[in-house]
Amino acid sequence: DACGVAFVADMYGRRTHSIVADALTALHNLDHRGASGSEVNTGDGAGMLVQVPDEFLREVVDFELPQPGAYAVGMVFLAADTPTETVDAIERIVADEDLRVLGWRDVPIDSSMLGATALSVMPTFRQLFVAASRGEIGMALERLAFCARKRIERELDVYLPSLSCRTTVYKGKLIGGQHPLV
Repeated sequence: DACGVAFVADMYGRRTHSIVADALTALHNLDHRGASGSEVNTGDGAGMLVQVPDEFLREVVDFELPQPGAYAVGMVFLAADTPTETVDAIERIVADEDLRVLGWRDVPIDSSMLGATALSVMPTFRQLFVAASRGEIGMALERLAFCARKRIERELDVYLPSLSCRTTVYKGKLIGGQHPLV
């Protein structure tokens, strides 16, 4: 309830890198709202919510993606030593919620700017891609993805900051100047 929030958008819905750059500037300028402890390079959390970057994702995944709005992408924070059974359990829950797994992507990271505390608790970052088993798109898919995300978090003690066909979240135990999308 005491978070600092900035909002940057294009009123015509255009997607440009300048919007992300402006949002990163806003995030940096909110540094006074974030908390950091004894380490100047470990914060209590900073990040960014963006529209699903469909064109980018198509370039970096090694599996087929359906049309925009027909798949959801989830940012999944897994413990560094996550057993394959946890990933299998995530996939079972996804199937139980009438979704099918399209694939997984390991998110590349640069941890060189992180403090010791952030590094000691840093999860493995993976993206989960799902589509509806019966072809739902848009808000119908959004509802299915929301239910799957909540079940995964409650039943498996796995954190998903997002699982959506519209938006994705990049975040971490960062301070405002440690941009997750630089």
